[in-house]
Amino acid sequence: MSSLKDKVIAITGAAGGIGAATACMLASRGAKLSLADTDASALQHLSRDITTKYKTKVLTTTVDVTNSDQVDQWIVATVKHFSKLSGGVNLAGIVGRDFGRKGAHEVSDHDFDLVMKINVKGVMACQRAQLLHIEDGGSIVNAASVSGKMGIPQALAYAASKHAVIGLTRVAAVENGHRRVRVNAIAPGSIDTKMLDTAREVHIGDNDHKSPINRAGKAEEVGALIAFLLSDEATFTTGAVYTIDGGLTP
Repeated sequence: MSSLKDKVIAITGAAGGIGAATACMLASRGAKLSLADTDASALQHLSRDITTKYKTKVLTTTVDVTNSDQVDQWIVATVKHFSKLSGGVNLAGIVGRDFGRKGAHEVSDHDFDLVMKINVKGVMACQRAQLLHIEDGGSIVNAASVSGKMGIPQALAYAASKHAVIGLTRVAAVENGHRRVRVNAIAPGSIDTKMLDTAREVHIGDNDHKSPINRAGKAEEVGALIAFLLSDEATFTTGAVYTIDGGLTP
């Protein structure tokens, strides 16, 4: 099990399914956490659970990742509170209103702009702030998707945004290797969260049973992958995109 003792990790989308599972996973391995989300109530509940169960330090902040000022202030406050930043996990994202409902020829400007604003600009703003403050040898993990590696019908905005996240990740990895700062992306497939429920409602994600492992993934399994990428066991891994989908994509 990868140890994260004494590391300070900042997480966006922390109140979501993968975010909460990841926060608990990192806390169980000794990390101190700065948790950000738009849902203040869910953040406070998660913080209480983590501090009670894992006895680690947790800072919670309500952050809209599309607001660069809020993102910058959150990271500055994190460093001030913990005296350092060891890693970042950027999970905040949406699928969009047009997801599973409109093809590439009819996707709305509003939905495309909103998805790109949260999924791309939001990740860019968080990654930028983290890179400015992260310690040498630190690690950042961005949430892409299997949709960022392939075309999925009626998911143009979402797929385009996740392709962009992979680009953001790889450029940052190249630029920051001299500091031993690693930047990687994860590409989840069908993971048992509310987002998968949304996909199933519009008949996307029903093929999770076709993967060799023959089930949807668990949020905790994604958290374990993120924990590895943040740990000192992955010090020669950067600019990579780790698919976690039960073997569905080639």
